[in-house]
Amino acid sequence: MQDYEIVDLYWARSENAITQTNVKYGSYCRKIAMNIVADNEDSEECINDTYLSAWNSMPEERPDMLAPYLAAIIRNHALTLYRKKHSQKRGAGQTALALDELFEVAGNSSTEDIVDMSLLSSHINGFLSGLKADDRIVFVRRYFYVDSLADIAAELSMSESAVKSLLFRLRQKLKDHLVQEGYEL
Repeated sequence: MQDYEIVDLYWARSENAITQTNVKYGSYCRKIAMNIVADNEDSEECINDTYLSAWNSMPEERPDMLAPYLAAIIRNHALTLYRKKHSQKRGAGQTALALDELFEVAGNSSTEDIVDMSLLSSHINGFLSGLKADDRIVFVRRYFYVDSLADIAAELSMSESAVKSLLFRLRQKLKDHLVQEGYEL
């Protein structure tokens, strides 16, 4: 089923919209959630919350591409659940590592504060649009999808150390770009 057909089902308030979304994007959403929360039960909770959010938001929104729309929703649900479960302790999972890497760029500001700023988002998008395609893929896979270094390396036929080095250089470029845009880091 095409995305526009699934969106039409949401607009028609057909419960089949959730079923079709799960058929087409269930494993995609599960991968994003698992990369962040690293727990099957929590992942399923995030997926259910995502479908409910999509159901509630579709009368207002009519996304052309359903995958990134769902990715943003599930990522937000998974990060919220992760923060809630790890507010008292510092985990060593991929989410904590990825957020720590970005925190290095942010300096004294909390990652949560920075991620929420829409102006910063536009500067990061500008930074990403100036990168080579492979560099952009590595950056987005690590910091949006929270993929492990091993997964990124395997997908792009690189060594983990090459991915790690590339991410270090990209974070430095991002920091330089943000300073150039007027951020004090």
